[in-house]
Amino acid sequence: MRSTDELCTIHSEPAPGAVLVHAFTGFLDAAGAVKTATTHLLGAGEHRLIASFDADELIDYRARRPALTFVSDHFANVNIQTVTLHEVLDAAGTPFLLLSGPEPDYQWGSFVAAVEDLVEQFQVSLIVGITAVPWPTPHTRPLGATWHGNDPERLAGRVPIVGTIEVPGHVSGLLELSLGQSGHDVLGIAAHVPHYLAQFDYPRAAMTLIDDLSKAAGLVLPSSGLEAAAQKANSDVDEQVSNSMEISSVVRALEQQYDSLQLQVPIAETSELLDDGKVPTGDQIAAQVERFLAEMGERESGEDSA
Repeated sequence: MRSTDELCTIHSEPAPGAVLVHAFTGFLDAAGAVKTATTHLLGAGEHRLIASFDADELIDYRARRPALTFVSDHFANVNIQTVTLHEVLDAAGTPFLLLSGPEPDYQWGSFVAAVEDLVEQFQVSLIVGITAVPWPTPHTRPLGATWHGNDPERLAGRVPIVGTIEVPGHVSGLLELSLGQSGHDVLGIAAHVPHYLAQFDYPRAAMTLIDDLSKAAGLVLPSSGLEAAAQKANSDVDEQVSNSMEISSVVRALEQQYDSLQLQVPIAETSELLDDGKVPTGDQIAAQVERFLAEMGERESGEDSA
């Protein structure tokens, strides 16, 4: 197992006691919500680089080929993406740590151990992971999010929808599991993306992540800068839906089911629906989530072996 020094270079020391947010693109990034959210956070707030991880140790370049810039008759530049840790200031000037980049392909155990070393060295007070998953919900209604973690008080008032299921492993979940078992305060936020939009950019999902992150971490993180892009995306989706009777019928069914469910469960707690117009049971929703995640895993495996 690689040591923290072998995987990570520390460039500067952050303020102690900050919240750490981890946000990885790749597997659990439906509609590019995580990527859009991290780009927005880094663009909206003053930030500085705290640490960077060695891409050669973590990234499979053939699965995530770095972009080479060719100018006229020569290669001029290469953009090799890796995981970085930034200290970012929110709108009130409060610092937080943002661990972001592509989900590592290799050395998950060493990576998790290195992150835990940084968490302890920087005296992190709370670790929050953000992800986005396909979900049976319509784009015409407010998007929901599932919160999960090891502090019952943070989850108070949120109705558990998914029971016991087995899903493909991912670094975000592994960090939450390992750091929680080590006694750290951990939380995960998974935005619900309309499953028919999971392969398209959908800024509203990023806004959901940012808004929920603000509530969970006590940070001031305005998402209004994404509003124009979100409205345009919704308008484009509405146009596509109106031109397809098949898609229109699916969306109407999801709307009816969503509205039916909200009569029983507040919107802030859940937004899960079935395709037959009936209020779903926990087992039924769990089966749908498991199927969506399994399909994502199969697609990713197929891409990696190509």
